[in-house]
Amino acid sequence: MANTEEGTERIRSAADTSRVMVEIEGMHKWFGTFHVLKNINLRVTAGERIVICGPSGSGKSTLIRCINRLEVHQQGSIVVDGIELTRDVKNIEQIRSEVGMVFQHFNLFPHLTVLENCTLGPMWVRKLPKDEAEEVAQRYLERVQIPEQADKYPGQLSGGQQQRVAIARSLCMQPKIMLFDEPTSALDPEMIKEVLDTMLELAETGMTMLVVTHEMGFARRAADRVIFMDGGEIIEKNAPEPFFNNPQNDRTKLFLSQILSH
Repeated sequence: MANTEEGTERIRSAADTSRVMVEIEGMHKWFGTFHVLKNINLRVTAGERIVICGPSGSGKSTLIRCINRLEVHQQGSIVVDGIELTRDVKNIEQIRSEVGMVFQHFNLFPHLTVLENCTLGPMWVRKLPKDEAEEVAQRYLERVQIPEQADKYPGQLSGGQQQRVAIARSLCMQPKIMLFDEPTSALDPEMIKEVLDTMLELAETGMTMLVVTHEMGFARRAADRVIFMDGGEIIEKNAPEPFFNNPQNDRTKLFLSQILSH
């Protein structure tokens, strides 16, 4: 139990709320001639939980993929924990080691056990000895409440369990920031709750999180701010209560009326 508490403390201690973890200024991105992100400005402080929502094709996933340079922006600046994302490979590697990411599809290695999936990054990137990496992995598998699955292969698990392994795997790198790209969209409805519950518990530890999701219940409960994107732009951002109860932009109102009526 002490180990779990130490891990939680590590995250909490990083949550100095005056510290800017992500700063995006005047950022633009094109796919060929398609202007996918337009003049994005966003500042995220340590421990802040940001939910990004909007219709399909609005640029939400592209935005968070730019934060660890899975996508390359062409104009403006992105600074992550004081390091600017440029073509400098060293900077990119450093940022990726500090930024965890969970995708729609779990991206687990099917030929490795759950434990091996979780220890690979710490051993290769952080250079942890195998026994230490396994201790860290076991701790985070307990955090996401599936320690008993450590010796199974991904194909033996449900979708919800695989997504929780993907979260544990990211946490094993002890990141400063977690990015979630529609983490429940590939799951059956009954599996969504278990993943959202895991994310809520993570939010309560003080982890800096940016989450692209259509799960508005999660946004209400966990977000410090909700950002609405449409047409590659940030249209509106606010705390959950005013965002949902008193949206200012007509496009936000239309989106919420459509998504909350289902």
